[in-house]
Amino acid sequence: MSRIERLCVKKGMRMTGQRRTIARVLSEAHDHPDVEEVYRRASAADPHISISTVYRTVKLFEDGGILQKRDFGDGRSRYEAVSDHHHDHLIDLRSGEVIEFRNEDIEKLQRIVARELGYRLVDHRLELFGVPLQEDE
Repeated sequence: MSRIERLCVKKGMRMTGQRRTIARVLSEAHDHPDVEEVYRRASAADPHISISTVYRTVKLFEDGGILQKRDFGDGRSRYEAVSDHHHDHLIDLRSGEVIEFRNEDIEKLQRIVARELGYRLVDHRLELFGVPLQEDE
């Protein structure tokens, strides 16, 4: 069983064969696919899966706290599995590649800023947008 399948079962979701296929596709994704890409991958495994089934299933997983929706500025909602480990994103504006990273200096600075403004930071999202350095030169 894939990680997302296990989370669904743990949350008491009924897992049909098509939901399992979609869960596997999402678990195996090393990128941040949009629903259209999830559909392409899932329908390659099961040609009977419809785009509407993928939309409904992704929404179900999102509402269940299993997936997070991301907006990387390209007009498409992308998805990734909810993770126990926080990370941020750097989006390459030329290629569309999404690079996950964690930087303790940034994490510390965010807590300091929140504290200086009178808040305790409980969550945050950071998305950086850039182009490769060699293209700037």
